[in-house]
Amino acid sequence: MEPMVRFEKVTKRYGSLVVLDALDLDIAPNEKVSIIGPSGSGKTTVLRMLMTLERINDGVIYVDGEPLTHVARNGAMVPASEKHLRKVRVNIGMVFQHFNLFPHMTAVKNCMEGPLRVLGLKKDEAYSRAEDLLGMVGLADKKDHYPSELSGGQQQRVAIARALAMRPKVMLFDEVTSALDPEVIGEVLEVIRALSREHNLTMLMVTHQMGFAKEFSDRVCFFYEGKIAEQGPPDQLFGAPRNERTQQFLSAVLDAG
Repeated sequence: MEPMVRFEKVTKRYGSLVVLDALDLDIAPNEKVSIIGPSGSGKTTVLRMLMTLERINDGVIYVDGEPLTHVARNGAMVPASEKHLRKVRVNIGMVFQHFNLFPHMTAVKNCMEGPLRVLGLKKDEAYSRAEDLLGMVGLADKKDHYPSELSGGQQQRVAIARALAMRPKVMLFDEVTSALDPEVIGEVLEVIRALSREHNLTMLMVTHQMGFAKEFSDRVCFFYEGKIAEQGPPDQLFGAPRNERTQQFLSAVLDAG
């Protein structure tokens, strides 16, 4: 089966600092993958490269069998144009740590904006889709509220609905609970659980929530110094990690928890 996402020898450098080091990673359709690891290990960079928020230095990223970062020209792969990036990026939705909602738009208008502008939906169709999705994340009654009138947990749920409004094949979650108060973390995680149950989505999550990663994921990847130091099913990685760095990291975060 063709992977939904493929990183092929992907490297990202900032000057002399190598943040991702010739990363090879395949993610199957509908697979749920959690990425864990210490700060600076390259976790969020994986998502940012996939969302084309930053350019890679070497390698190629594929989405649904199509090169995202490059196009074939005269038998060689050359860096893709902004137009090509936009076309392939429509398949990818991302939910950020800080909700990034448009402050001057209501919840429903935040969810309508992408489908209207990027997908060319008619206004009533975009509204209906936005309303359905806000209902799905438990915010039907908040559709006409502005972000400033919503709690952090509610804003993050609007952000999830907004990403879903584009009907992506791949959803990326970047530390989506780390800016939230402890009492609302559960409501956001419950929405992600429901997504995973009810939709055929490939999901890639960077998280510090080890319990959630263990319960939610088909596979967990532990990143260290820009590489995958260890990966496997959650029971194996959390229960019997083989790599010394994985053991040290889990020991530190689980003791801290």
